[in-house]
Amino acid sequence: MDEYPLIENHGLIGDLQTAALVTTDGTIDWFCCPRFDSASVFGALLDRERGGHFTVRPAHTMYATKQLYLPDTAILVTRFMTEAGAGEVVDFMPVTGQTATPRHRLVRMLRCVRGTMTFEVDIAPRFDYGRKPHELHITEHGAVFASEGLELTVHPVREPEDERLVNTLTGDRDLHFSLTLQAGQHRGVVLESSADGPPHEIRLAQFEELFDDTVRYWRSWLGQSRYSGRWREAVERSAVTLKLMTYAPSGALVAAPTAGLPEQVGGERNWDYRFAWIRDSSFSVYALLGLGFKEEATAFIGWLRDRVHERVGSEGDTGPLNIMYRVDGSSDLVEETLEHWEGYQCSAPVRIGNGAANQLQLDIYGEALDSIYFAHQHGIQLDNRGWTSLHTLLDWLVDNWDQPEEGIWETRGGRNDFTYGRVMSWVAFDRALRLATAHGRPAAHGRWTTERDGLYGQILAKGWDPKRQAFVQHYGSDVLDSSLLRMPTVGFVTPDDPMWTSTLEAMDRELVTDSLVYRYNPEASPDGLRGSEGTFSLCTFMYVDALARAGRLDQARLVLEKMMTYANHLGLYSEEIDLTGRQLGNFPQAFTHLAQIDAAITLDAALNRRSHDGG
Repeated sequence: MDEYPLIENHGLIGDLQTAALVTTDGTIDWFCCPRFDSASVFGALLDRERGGHFTVRPAHTMYATKQLYLPDTAILVTRFMTEAGAGEVVDFMPVTGQTATPRHRLVRMLRCVRGTMTFEVDIAPRFDYGRKPHELHITEHGAVFASEGLELTVHPVREPEDERLVNTLTGDRDLHFSLTLQAGQHRGVVLESSADGPPHEIRLAQFEELFDDTVRYWRSWLGQSRYSGRWREAVERSAVTLKLMTYAPSGALVAAPTAGLPEQVGGERNWDYRFAWIRDSSFSVYALLGLGFKEEATAFIGWLRDRVHERVGSEGDTGPLNIMYRVDGSSDLVEETLEHWEGYQCSAPVRIGNGAANQLQLDIYGEALDSIYFAHQHGIQLDNRGWTSLHTLLDWLVDNWDQPEEGIWETRGGRNDFTYGRVMSWVAFDRALRLATAHGRPAAHGRWTTERDGLYGQILAKGWDPKRQAFVQHYGSDVLDSSLLRMPTVGFVTPDDPMWTSTLEAMDRELVTDSLVYRYNPEASPDGLRGSEGTFSLCTFMYVDALARAGRLDQARLVLEKMMTYANHLGLYSEEIDLTGRQLGNFPQAFTHLAQIDAAITLDAALNRRSHDGG
């Protein structure tokens, strides 16, 4: 723990209620319990001294490491090679199910595959972001870390005859022990939160059953995928990653399982992403249904319906929807700073909660309605209660779409008339009219049509800059914004419309650097924050989608293939890429993996059409 690992030097494991990051050298340096948005137990990722960690590494001082996922699963294998032998740590979390529970298990299987290996194990939790003390109780059968409101129990994996495998077990508030294994042997440890009993030995047969059950779960789940196109391995890894970031009891998708990872090392753009954004979750419907995962899409539509219904009649200043929620649907996201933590590579402040939760972002209504409409086309129907709530939502939008807002990127530099927000408001009215017509539902057809058409005219008049020959970030600006790459995707313009092709060409010149795409230029459009940021991986995949729709297929394929080289060794992406090719921002980011799936599906279909047509 002498220095911070690169952000991309991590794998992700989880049980569909929380998740953990594991470094390439066998350290769990991020784990929140019992939910994604709970306080951390291991947080060395954000403070190497005070954050806490769970480390397994060889006793040998010189070793090489490799890391991979067991194929078609979320089971992570970290391999160590030394002159004396080779060993593996197999990390996973048994899936918890649909009911929220405080009981979660981190399973760490230690195996020697060649020669001899002694593993050193350090378990050093720091409860509540290191703010709560704890006591360690060691027994002959294991150990318990006890803190206010949460206990972690250490269960050793042990056969009756091999007590000798575990060497000195010591600890004050941290636990340290070593384990020597010969080729073919495997043992391990299970760290369990809120266990229903004292520590106990786990026999190998039970340990292996946990492993086999977890393998079966993930392979059965991934077997539902209908995707058989190019880039299948990358697409399915993105699907598994998205599943790992889904809170099963509610169907909510977190934007990322981490908080505070910087968009610029040493900068202040360090946000908490462990919440469910309406926008990100809405986009997930396209990706999930595009791959054939109807159950997950149905669960999200139910979650979204509940959020709409609970706010009817209490819209407040920011409308009937918040832009984000906790995973259980609650909306207490007060932002605070962890002053006692230094941040990743001294990137302070470390923020938990998210002050952007109370922003007005009009685009979320279009994204919500578009996802509901897309789900409807795939057989996921909206009931009468849901339609009534949507009707009320549209009535609010009629009266409120024509006002400044904070926009999709959650800038903190004041409100503007963002073109993307207007485009997505147009989408909201358009999809509502289509849904009403398809089912004969009661609707304010005339009023919604008037607003939809008025939006269309306003966007063409004010969102288009005739000098730039491009659609711009907000009215009265000449700044480009890559969020507008979605204009042809949602049908506001056709991919061959001259206004769109010239906009895409302008983005080619200004926002694209060696295939990677910036969101916008913060120097030209101040966002209220100091510093800069890297290219935005979501936007690069959106660019691939836009190129494919515009018929620029060879370029789209090259951009996609190049972008995939920026994934980490496991196929995972954070939010951004810096000038050196390193990953920045919270990790892994759902938005990026969603966009990768969408881009791959769109481009694969376009390439197939060209091949069929003899092009």
